[in-house]
Amino acid sequence: MGCYHISPTDKGWELRKEGATRPSKTASERSELLDCIGNFMQNRAGTVKVHSEDGSVEQELRYPPARRFHDQASG
Repeated sequence: MGCYHISPTDKGWELRKEGATRPSKTASERSELLDCIGNFMQNRAGTVKVHSEDGSVEQELRYPPARRFHDQASG
């Protein structure tokens, strides 16, 4: 299970696994990383902490997403 961060840099935005020396993905806009994060995390489990321009954590996404109660009940 990994923890990733979408953070601002001096060149745009990056997605970086906690403890990694290089980013997994970079983009000029945060929205570009948010658009592709679902595909990136498809075969991974963990959290993605989305930072704002000032560096504070704005939201935390969990992968795989929690299943809803009615999803668990059906079947």
